Amino acid sequence: MIAAAGKITVWFGYADGLHAIDGNPVGFEVAGIDRKFVIGSATIKGNSVTVSNPAVQHPVYVRYAWAASPQMSLVNAQGLPASPFNSDDSYENQY
Repeated sequence: MIAAAGKITVWFGYADGLHAIDGNPVGFEVAGIDRKFVIGSATIKGNSVTVSNPAVQHPVYVRYAWAASPQMSLVNAQGLPASPFNSDDSYENQY
């Protein structure tokens, strides 16, 4: 992960052809050092996804499909879904 200019970027392994099923990547959330997650706006470029939200000026954490019944939209060229993940390892942010 790399965070810069109000955005955070994550890279996916085995992600050749990474894309959102309906063209709109959903299921991402972003947080600053306070760990208050908000819905993130995501863009895909190659095998990476950049996530941002104007409310989080200095993103530190990102998560995808991190809920009991998550929204998921990312798949690779073979149609295999991206796995849910959470870059914040604190217990209180587990679903």
